[in-house]
Amino acid sequence: MRRHHSPFLRCDILAAVVVVVAFAASAAGALPAVFRIDTGYVSGMASPHDETVTAFLGIPYAAPPQGDLRWKPPQPARPWPALYEAIVTGPACPQAPYPETSIYARSATDEEQSEDCLYLNVWSAADDPEEKRPVMVWIHGGALTRGSGALPVYDGTALAKKGVVVVTINYRLGALGFLAHPALSAESEQGASGNYGVLDQIAALRWVQRNIQSFGGDPGNVTIFGESAGSWSVNALVATPLAKGLFHRAIGQSGGLFGSMAVLRGAEDDDSAEAAGEKFAERAGAATLAELRAVPADRLVQLAGGPGAFQTRGVVDGWVFPRDVRSIFEAGEQAAVPLILGSNADEAPSLLGPIGPREISQLRALLTSRGMNDEEVDELLVIYGVESDDLVLPAFYELMGDQMFTWQMRTWARAHASASQPVFLYRFTRVPPGEVGEQYGAYHAAEIAYVFDNLDRVPGTEPAALDRELADTISGYWTAFARSGDPNHEGAPEWPRYQASSDRHLELGDEVRPGEGLCRAACDWMDLRFERQNEADGQATPSAGE
Repeated sequence: MRRHHSPFLRCDILAAVVVVVAFAASAAGALPAVFRIDTGYVSGMASPHDETVTAFLGIPYAAPPQGDLRWKPPQPARPWPALYEAIVTGPACPQAPYPETSIYARSATDEEQSEDCLYLNVWSAADDPEEKRPVMVWIHGGALTRGSGALPVYDGTALAKKGVVVVTINYRLGALGFLAHPALSAESEQGASGNYGVLDQIAALRWVQRNIQSFGGDPGNVTIFGESAGSWSVNALVATPLAKGLFHRAIGQSGGLFGSMAVLRGAEDDDSAEAAGEKFAERAGAATLAELRAVPADRLVQLAGGPGAFQTRGVVDGWVFPRDVRSIFEAGEQAAVPLILGSNADEAPSLLGPIGPREISQLRALLTSRGMNDEEVDELLVIYGVESDDLVLPAFYELMGDQMFTWQMRTWARAHASASQPVFLYRFTRVPPGEVGEQYGAYHAAEIAYVFDNLDRVPGTEPAALDRELADTISGYWTAFARSGDPNHEGAPEWPRYQASSDRHLELGDEVRPGEGLCRAACDWMDLRFERQNEADGQATPSAGE
C-alpha cells in the first residue's frame, strides 16, 4: 500500500544512524541496513517472511511522470537529502479494477494509485555488498493496463534465500503508458511517442546497473523475467536496441510480441498509433496537449476502458522499436542472451470465462468472422479433433490458448534459437489444488506462485506436498539459470536445450520430464496461415511510417 508517513529521516540524526547501523552490521556480518545509492541514503527492513532477508520497498527509480512529465520518457529521480526509509511499497500506477467475476480480482492490487508510481522493491540475503549475487528483475503482467510490482505473490524473499537479489518494478500502464499522438511526437527529440511503459522498464534496468551492487547484486549478471504482459515486455526488451547491455539473460512466461504492432503514423485505414491517440484526445475533450495533460488520471483510465476503448500495444516508432519485433528477430538484431520460454496448459479458460461457442456451427461462424475460409476452418476442426458439439468448447479454449500464448512462445523460441542462442522451453501442466484449479486447470499465471515459491499467497489454492516440491524445483531452475544461463543443476531432472526440429521442452507438472512436439500440428498450421496472410496482404514489415 502507499506510504502514509514521511519516508525521510531528519538530516541532523542521519549521520549518527549511519555510523551506528554500519557498526552493527559489520559486527554481525550482515548486509548494512543503511547505505548510499545514487540518490541518497536508503534503509530497509527484515522481511516479515524470513529475517535473514532484507527488503527495501518503494524506492523511486525515476521522477514522478505527472504534470509536464506525463507522456515523456522517464526522468532521473530527485536526490533526497535525508535517509529514505524503504519500508512501504509505493503506489500503483493508475488502472481500472478487474471485473469482480475475474479470478485475478482476488490477487489484484489494493494499493493507492497515483501517477507518482515509478517505484521498485529489492530483496537480498547477501551478507556483504561485495558478494555480487545474480540479479533477477521481475516485470509484472496485467495486459499492460493493470498490475503492480508489489503484489504478495511477487514477494522476493524465497528467491533471495536461493542466492539471488530480486527486484520488482512498476511501470506506466494503459493510455498513460502507451499513448501516441502527433503533438507528443513533435515535442520529442526522437520524433516518437508511445512506449512510455517500456521506457520506464529500461530506466529501472539502468537504475539496477547503477545501484544493485550496494544490495549485494552483480550488475554484470542480470536476468529479466515476467509473465503475460511482463513476458511481452521481456520480449520487447530483448528486441529494442535501447536495452542492449542492461541484462544478460531473460525469461518469458506466457506472452510474446510476435503478433501485430501499431505503426506510429501512415498506416492504412487510419489505424496508426497517432491516429488512435488523436481519437482518444477528442474523447477526452482536449484540443491541445496542455489540455490533455490536465485531464485527471482517473478520467483517462475511465476513457481508455470505455466505448471505443484505447488499445494498449507496442508502437513501431523508429526509436524504441525501429521495426516490428518479428523483423528484428528475423534479422538477428535482438540481444544475444540465453532464454527460458514457456506457457501453461490451460491459458484461455480463466481469461475468457464461460463465454464461447457450444456447437460446431457456432465455432465455424466465429472462425469465419475472423477471416478464415471454409478450408481453413475444416483444417482446424481436424487438428483439434472437433467431431461433435460436446467437444467444441474445450477445443475453442485450446485453440485460443495456442493462438495467444503457445504459438507466440514457440515462434519466439524458434526465432532466437535460429540465431544460435540457448533456449529452454517449458510447458506448465500442474493443476493447483483448490477451487481455482478445479475450475480452470493449469490456468494463465498459475505458474507464478511456483516460480516465486509463494504458494501460500494465492487465494483459492490449497497447496499439497507435491506443489511445494514442484515450487522448489521450478524456483531452483529459474535461479540456476540466473547464475549461469543454464537451468540445469545438481539434483534436478535434466532440461534439454530447445531444438526446432523436435520442439523439445520440459513439462513442469505432476511429473517433471522432457517432452517433444509441443503444439506441433496446430502451431505449424498457424505458421502457414501467418505466411499466407502476409503474402496475400503484400505488405512490407511494419516500420515507423513517414
